[in-house]
Amino acid sequence: MSTQAFRWHDGERVVLFGRGVLGQAAGLLDARYAILTTPRARHSAPDLVARATAVHDVPPGRVDEIAASLREAVRGELLVALGGGRVIDVAKALAAADPPRRVAAVPTTLSGAEMTAIHRHAEGVEPGTPRVRPAIVINDPALSASQPWAELACSAANALGHAAEGPLTRYSNPVARMSGLEAARLLQHGMAMGDGSDEARDRLALGALLAGYVIGSTGYGLHHVLSQTLVRFTQVGHGTANALMLPHSLRALTRRDPDGYLQGLAGALGENPLIFTEWLRGRAELRSLREVGVHESELDLCAEAASHRAELEMTPPAADRRELREIYAAAY
Repeated sequence: MSTQAFRWHDGERVVLFGRGVLGQAAGLLDARYAILTTPRARHSAPDLVARATAVHDVPPGRVDEIAASLREAVRGELLVALGGGRVIDVAKALAAADPPRRVAAVPTTLSGAEMTAIHRHAEGVEPGTPRVRPAIVINDPALSASQPWAELACSAANALGHAAEGPLTRYSNPVARMSGLEAARLLQHGMAMGDGSDEARDRLALGALLAGYVIGSTGYGLHHVLSQTLVRFTQVGHGTANALMLPHSLRALTRRDPDGYLQGLAGALGENPLIFTEWLRGRAELRSLREVGVHESELDLCAEAASHRAELEMTPPAADRRELREIYAAAY
């Protein structure tokens, strides 16, 4: 698939992808807007920041808690999220908490959050409140694939998790499966180039965008429950959790793949997905949960918390606490 720039109208959503598309932001963001960002990200798009009516830095932490803390301060009908998955998810949570609002996402990582309505609600918001998918996506690889190479390897593992797990859920569909395979192929080619060139980063950016489309279409199950629970209850970051867990959760997902999708994934990657995910982990300079500061006692806490997540039903049979604990132990 070509990585040339394109404009995609998908229902109420418009997606711009390609080098230089950030320059088209002014034409899309024709209303007054507030920006949510981070100190790192704000310097990547100074013109976008300069045109905002207000700029809010999103601190580290849990999305539900951050969104609740910013809820009174953030005003406006259009929220522009310039940053990684945490920033975009906070913008979505704020838009869901106080409708009607729109979100425009300008990703600076390969999180894929710009393509989904998956996010936690702000604390205090009713669980049944409709979630928000960004109405505008501006994905410029100069930003979305701008991380240092080792960090990109973590981010690519997260994206590959979307492409691998999405087509195994109860909401799998032919479009998601085709998109997942193409996403995996692009991610593999981008990482295999290994030089950090524009071409390599363009492939990673498009692969992550397609993988985000997959998970937005299908939802998620076992792998993402394992990774998200680690992030919530330990000091491990999102990309690191995905990179460390993916080789082990893929082994469990193989037993939940009656249609042989993961065999197709192997064809797209050009090798066994387990081998590639372990290679990705190495490129990210990661080996185990123990080495990134997770304590063994935290594995019990995570297994217990994860066992109550309803999303486990999405990749049947739902993993129980014992299996979850075993997968964490394998990654430890």
